[in-house]
Amino acid sequence: MRKGVSTESYKGVRDFYPEDKFIQNYIFNVWKGSLESFGYEQYDASILELTDLYKNKTSQEIVNEQTYTFKDRGDRDVTLRPEMTPTIARMIAARKRELQFPLRWFSIPNLFRYERPQKGRLREHWQLNADLFGLEGLEADLEMIQIAYTILKNFGLNDDQFEIRINNRKLLNKTFKDLGLNEIESHELSRLLDKKAKLSEEDFNFKIKELIGKEIKLNIQPDETIIALKDKLALRGITNVVFVPEMTRGFDYYTSTIFEVFDTNPENNRSLFGGGRYDDLLDIFDAEKVPAVGFGMGDVMLRETLATYDLLPKFISNTDLMLCPLNDAFYNVAADWAGHFREEGLNVAVDYSGKKIGDQIKKADKRNIPYVLCIGQDEADKDKVTLKELSTGKEKKMARKKVSSFILKERFGN
Repeated sequence: MRKGVSTESYKGVRDFYPEDKFIQNYIFNVWKGSLESFGYEQYDASILELTDLYKNKTSQEIVNEQTYTFKDRGDRDVTLRPEMTPTIARMIAARKRELQFPLRWFSIPNLFRYERPQKGRLREHWQLNADLFGLEGLEADLEMIQIAYTILKNFGLNDDQFEIRINNRKLLNKTFKDLGLNEIESHELSRLLDKKAKLSEEDFNFKIKELIGKEIKLNIQPDETIIALKDKLALRGITNVVFVPEMTRGFDYYTSTIFEVFDTNPENNRSLFGGGRYDDLLDIFDAEKVPAVGFGMGDVMLRETLATYDLLPKFISNTDLMLCPLNDAFYNVAADWAGHFREEGLNVAVDYSGKKIGDQIKKADKRNIPYVLCIGQDEADKDKVTLKELSTGKEKKMARKKVSSFILKERFGN
């Protein structure tokens, strides 16, 4: 075996030690619970897709510069998925006649993009994708924004800590048409608008003139759709909504309503996630049009935001109880007891290290295991035990048969 291999992970990806996985599972569980509360069902697919899927509808910048694409052994162009929306479109097009619309689906895929790792953005991440297929009109858009709002509330954020920015691609397209721009100019201006927040007003105006050869003034006013969207969201108690006329979202497939959620904290004042309506996505499969709206929420930026507001849960071990045998003479007893406790609903580990009892207890405490039970001759003979709660140091004597019910009641109220 070759020596000296680095212990560093691949640049831009993460290792998940138990404490990290605990946080990730928490995020996934809130996502899952929130979507299921609105009647959404979970789906999934492989991380591998044929590259042609992305060449048709994904931003060309992503396809040409940010994908992990390679030839497989059959000489096919294959890509590690950079986003999930084309995949769900492919799945729906494949079984469109069998599916019962409207579809309320969600997934939590891991996605890959070859880009420079930076704060809030890595080369691999996990993302909640929520999509509603088969409903036209504003109610579907409202539901999707309401879900996004509900998720952040379920994580503990208040309305002052984030805002929902809205716009409409049709409104932008009309503005470009009124300015006399052709399709290429409109596309390039849309991309420039997407980057406006990172430019000074002088640089922005210069780039507009450089792009289309003349100075223009953008004066985009909200139309009836935007006004109705804000009013109806307010009726549902969602008032932290702002119309942002220059917001375009980066993907080419959005067709009308678009929205983006921003953290309002000055230390992290940036986009958390966004989405919108994409009614034409099935076109690349020559399938009949299906109205659709959805969003994607990444775990990296979300975790940073929750940490900013001190909303990440403290690590708690999944192990309820550690059994600490006095020495190897009591290993069989410990294994037998552990089996019974597991049958009664506890997660139980046995310390077979042979170390002193004090060292075993310290190790259990460092692992955040809430209870320990030491086994010596008295415990084995009398079936009476002393259960120790490590967070408080309190000890409670009881019959062994009562241990499981006591711990389950203390931890979970069962």
